[in-house]
Amino acid sequence: MELYELGLRDLQDKLNREEVSIREIIESVLKRIHEVDDKVKAFITLDEENALKKAAGLSSKESRKGQIVGLPFALKDVFCTRGLRTTCASRMLENYVPIYDATAVSRLNAEQGILIGKLNMDEFAMGSSTELSAFFPTRNPWDLERVPGGSSGGCAAAVAAGEVPVALGSDTGGSIRQPASFCGVVGFKPSYGRVSRWGVIAYSSSMDQAGVIARKVEDCALIMNIIAGHDPLDATSANVEVSDYTSFLQPNIRGMKIAYPTECFQQGMDEAVKNLVLNALKKYEELGAIIEEVSLPHGEYALPAYYIIGPAEASANLACYDGVRFGLRDYEADNVLDMYCNSRSAGFGDEVKRRIMLGTHVLSSGYYKNYYLKAMKVRRLIKNDFDQVFKNFDLIVTPTTPTTAFKLGAELDDFLTLYGNDIFTVPVNMAGLPAISIPCGFSDGLPVGMQIIGQTFDEGRVLKAAYAFEQNTTYHNIKPSLGGEQR
Repeated sequence: MELYELGLRDLQDKLNREEVSIREIIESVLKRIHEVDDKVKAFITLDEENALKKAAGLSSKESRKGQIVGLPFALKDVFCTRGLRTTCASRMLENYVPIYDATAVSRLNAEQGILIGKLNMDEFAMGSSTELSAFFPTRNPWDLERVPGGSSGGCAAAVAAGEVPVALGSDTGGSIRQPASFCGVVGFKPSYGRVSRWGVIAYSSSMDQAGVIARKVEDCALIMNIIAGHDPLDATSANVEVSDYTSFLQPNIRGMKIAYPTECFQQGMDEAVKNLVLNALKKYEELGAIIEEVSLPHGEYALPAYYIIGPAEASANLACYDGVRFGLRDYEADNVLDMYCNSRSAGFGDEVKRRIMLGTHVLSSGYYKNYYLKAMKVRRLIKNDFDQVFKNFDLIVTPTTPTTAFKLGAELDDFLTLYGNDIFTVPVNMAGLPAISIPCGFSDGLPVGMQIIGQTFDEGRVLKAAYAFEQNTTYHNIKPSLGGEQR
């Protein structure tokens, strides 16, 4: 097995046994990127020179003090990185080079992880397919004619293709879990406020959350141990004690109570996806968990409420990209108004413009009460539904997505269908809960993901249930071969 195929913990074990060097690990990952990324198109910016330089600096044992010393990671291009451009996959920020690191990035650097580069995404995290990047679409390693999901599609595709063992993404309505499902990897979204958002360029401030995409649950727990915790620079960061997440990785879940919502297994979803998730629930039953059906009656309203609240917050967050404070600037304009209009018209793509206009409309005088205020009330009802279920259950299980990955271009002109890919993930963000997507089978050779949802700040139990399933199945061991036979 090649080094690029191994997870973080496996690489760490090899380093500890002195079977490989840090340079060999980094060279293996970079070689893999050069071999396959012209097909996958996961990276926007590859930081090869600095990665090799940092590997060389960690050659002696005396210099190794971090939890992930010498191990490679990559970032969705929404995380600010000092001295390395951060584009949000937008022409608006195409040449933006931050002077600081996001808090999550600083914490990984402090533990001596090695940044490999920045990954493609839907522009400003607005999309579900990574086709809405201003630069190029990313492709799914399982079928290069299909999307990897989004908006963290570059992260999921890179991890699935063996280009990096782990990546940080952001999740506003499913942007970590949905691409993880499409690409057959693990995608973990912590509770809102568990990981600092400082230095993560905002889309929807009340729902954005940084998280992890990896090949194994254990690697998600390892990274969470580093990036979780209070940050005084982030006003929404929760000052709540952080556990050692790796301590929850035990396969025994006997007596755990797991609910599955009736509404998530009704018509409108792929039958094969439905059956694979139901079979996964049977596996949990075999492992000693108690499985019962419940109702989340307001879940059907989550998607329309999300597409009011999200764009409303985005319209405010993106106001600073005006050609003066940040972003692309039209230097040829005759006056200030034209400069504003031309800069934003050229800098933003169609989907970003669409959401800005929608958000501005629902916040405008005369419409605020009819739209935004009602959406916020629906959000409270959705949170109440979850609270009621969690009075009697430890976890909730749903499909991550209603279908497997769709063809490139298939839904670009049908935005209602495209938005519908997030139907099972959006309610989790509306309620601020932790959730994980793990592989639970294959349909016509394409991965299917199962979503496990926990109570606020109960990430440990979510990871425990995911780990138990992973340890008793083999889906996570099956890898794509970029268009060939599975291996």
